[in-house]
Amino acid sequence: MTVAADRGPLLDEIRGRLAAEADADRAAHGEGYFPTAMRITGVGTPVLRQIAADLARRLETPSDAVGLASDLVAGGGFEERTLACLLLSRHFKAFATLRAGDIEALGRGMDNWASVDAFCSLVAGPAWLAGQLGDADLERWARSSDRWWRRAALVATTALNKKRAGDGTGDARRTLAICARLAEDPDEMVIKALSWALRTLANRDPAAVRAFLDEHGDALAALVRREVRHKLETGLKQPRRGR
Repeated sequence: MTVAADRGPLLDEIRGRLAAEADADRAAHGEGYFPTAMRITGVGTPVLRQIAADLARRLETPSDAVGLASDLVAGGGFEERTLACLLLSRHFKAFATLRAGDIEALGRGMDNWASVDAFCSLVAGPAWLAGQLGDADLERWARSSDRWWRRAALVATTALNKKRAGDGTGDARRTLAICARLAEDPDEMVIKALSWALRTLANRDPAAVRAFLDEHGDALAALVRREVRHKLETGLKQPRRGR
């Protein structure tokens, strides 16, 4: 089935599918787990993935997919925003057209850690890895007055350090440049992302992470020092319960 240029009927269809899968208990849990001004309906990630895969098959052109993703973000729903990121991660031709302005438009309005992490894991991080975002873009995010863009700069680094065929050590240079920029940031959401970024790099280049801790240790939050050192020593973020 080919989707017409007018995306209104398709948006109505998507919203109907989301409404049919709404779960009030899940929505209430989400409101407490990642507080947000966005509308939460409680649709599970597996359902969102199914809808995204269906849309990626049906949308023929990159412009259709990017346009629909933009419409979904503009709708103000948490699940719609997540669906937009999932769609672009699956529509490879559309993803390849994204540039910094497109990506930043998709992230505009982020106000919770779950949306930031989905945006970075599915779109921003892979786009940086592919050269569709530049180092200067991420540095600008790291300097933002908005806590969520600062968190995004750190979470995006995790895409640089995932294990890939033929790549042995990740990207310590770019990862640690962002980490150094935010090493003394006092915001809880940034602190947690800094720990995540360093722990992910530790899987690939533990020596670089040890050197970073030696250089910046006194400036880092206690949580970062504790979690990253435990990762380096045991391979785990935290001790197993009961030990």
